[in-house]
Amino acid sequence: MLVLDTATMPVAERAEAFHAIASGESGRCSIEHEDVGDRLWKRLEVWRFGPLTLFATHGSGMRIWRTRNQARVDSTNTISVITQSTGDGAFSWNGYQQRVTTGGLVLAHKTAGYEYGWSGPGLSVAFMVDADQLGLPEHMVRTAIPMVASSSMGPLLLSHIRAVHGDADRLAADPGADAVGEATLDLTRALVASVAGDRTTRRAIAEETLLNRVLAYARAHLADPFLTPQRIAHVHSVSLRSLYRACEEGGLSLEQWIIRRRLEGTRRDLAAPEHAHRTIEAICRSWGFTNAGYFSRRFRDVYGTTPRLWRRRNLPFS
Repeated sequence: MLVLDTATMPVAERAEAFHAIASGESGRCSIEHEDVGDRLWKRLEVWRFGPLTLFATHGSGMRIWRTRNQARVDSTNTISVITQSTGDGAFSWNGYQQRVTTGGLVLAHKTAGYEYGWSGPGLSVAFMVDADQLGLPEHMVRTAIPMVASSSMGPLLLSHIRAVHGDADRLAADPGADAVGEATLDLTRALVASVAGDRTTRRAIAEETLLNRVLAYARAHLADPFLTPQRIAHVHSVSLRSLYRACEEGGLSLEQWIIRRRLEGTRRDLAAPEHAHRTIEAICRSWGFTNAGYFSRRFRDVYGTTPRLWRRRNLPFS
């Protein structure tokens, strides 16, 4: 949901308006903008997913920081995961510095203070949650801050955040929005535990978060025709039996879940004007279907029409 676009505001009010919104949404902070006057531009979108708030900040270069003194006078104790979708970001905390490219993310703890920013046009997507909701000891979170860049869980969480952001308006309005937030927290717990937890903690969190990690991995690899339960089990270092048990306890069939997500993707693309030049077979293959006949049958079974008729109905001039 769009909460601010300074392009529609008087130049003199832009910096103050952005600071007011940023402070209101995430707590006390200091902000320095790279550009001034009519070159200063910020667009801020915010979505709620149960206990989690997702932010997308798009615009000219900036630097935002939170000191420990600022954190002390706030009533909230939050944890954030910050990503950079456009441009290169820079994160610093307690002497630790990290360049944040489009392939990375950082973990920030509000009460510890931190600084984040980028130069030139950029888009940062981040989420924030109360530390209590994450359910991990504070010392573990702080230990993980300079280590998450090396975690094998990072790419999985990053892919998940981008998928949620890409469909945020629809997902935030869906009855399952709270579940999206809980899944994100599970992946964040796994990220922290992977680099800062002891063996017992890592094992416990791995078991608790297995299903959400599996679904996030499957969602990120839907286009791969070789995505199989055997491969998923291997990637997550569990037996096929344990994988199926986790899915059964979660009330789903993994194979059917994958097929349904792929069908949803093809259905969207078939009705999208930007894909009107592509053949139906090309679209179905781009979502991991290797057999056009099988795809057509499953599409008709689920949606009650053929892919061709669905496309014709939604793209009458195709």
